[in-house]
Amino acid sequence: MVSIESLIVANYSLTLIIVGTVLNATTLLILSRPRFRNTRARPTLHYMRTMAILDTFMLYGWNLDHYLTTMQSFYILSYSLVSCKFVSFISYFAPQSSAWLRVFVSLDRYLSLSRLHRTWFSNSKHTLMIIACILVILFALNLHFFLFVCYYRKNGTISALSRLYDVYPLWDYVNLGVCNIVPFILMVIFNSGVIYHLIILRRTTTLQNPRIQHRAISITLVITTFLFLAMTMPSAIAFAFFSDANATLLKFFDSFLYSYYVLSFPLYMLTFPEFREECISIVGLKGWDRRIQPQTQVPLQTI
Repeated sequence: MVSIESLIVANYSLTLIIVGTVLNATTLLILSRPRFRNTRARPTLHYMRTMAILDTFMLYGWNLDHYLTTMQSFYILSYSLVSCKFVSFISYFAPQSSAWLRVFVSLDRYLSLSRLHRTWFSNSKHTLMIIACILVILFALNLHFFLFVCYYRKNGTISALSRLYDVYPLWDYVNLGVCNIVPFILMVIFNSGVIYHLIILRRTTTLQNPRIQHRAISITLVITTFLFLAMTMPSAIAFAFFSDANATLLKFFDSFLYSYYVLSFPLYMLTFPEFREECISIVGLKGWDRRIQPQTQVPLQTI
């Protein structure tokens, strides 16, 4: 008999899939509208669009498996070799890629606020190169899931393990370092610099300061990166060092982790004025947006 706790986790996982897919698709749609198409002036948008796509993929890995296993007695990892390999791969590749994209977003924000002139990292083509390198490197790092993980047992069933090595918890240790610890250190360093320059900017009284235009998007991305660290670290630690703990408890930590990947849209709405204005203009509520905006708001022209 399925426990109440398991039912709650399973239904919450399904809710995350539905809500997260809709919100991330909306985020991607808004960030692709004409107002945000000038990526030569706004290279950070490349990161934000890519993160919206990866955040959606994240919800269809083990998060989907949590629902199907409990509610439908359907095991994705044992359905076929293809599903086993893909789910195992995407469940590590997507969060690792998302984490490192956020590292470079933090670096980009720091450089935008601390430098008066555009740097190499502020070039749109270079940003695309960085994103491509991140994806290729992490794809290669996790390629072993397609090559060596998941196989048929003698009785015809599928194992999600490997004949060559103990993939779990070995890869959970690797993931903790690649997805959490190293990005955590780098993001804290860069975001500390961002916060420092935001404090300095707050004291700036001249609106001609070119860096004032970076303030809103910088605050938005600092919040999202710190939430990423706070919401993903507990699950990574739990699976790396307490994999023998209660399965429902581990799924609870996983649900907390996956909750992060539906938060981009509400966070952008709350902290990114241009995104909010564009979203509201789509549904025809421009007057409502004007009522909630401060009269002294500085228009943001570039990121």
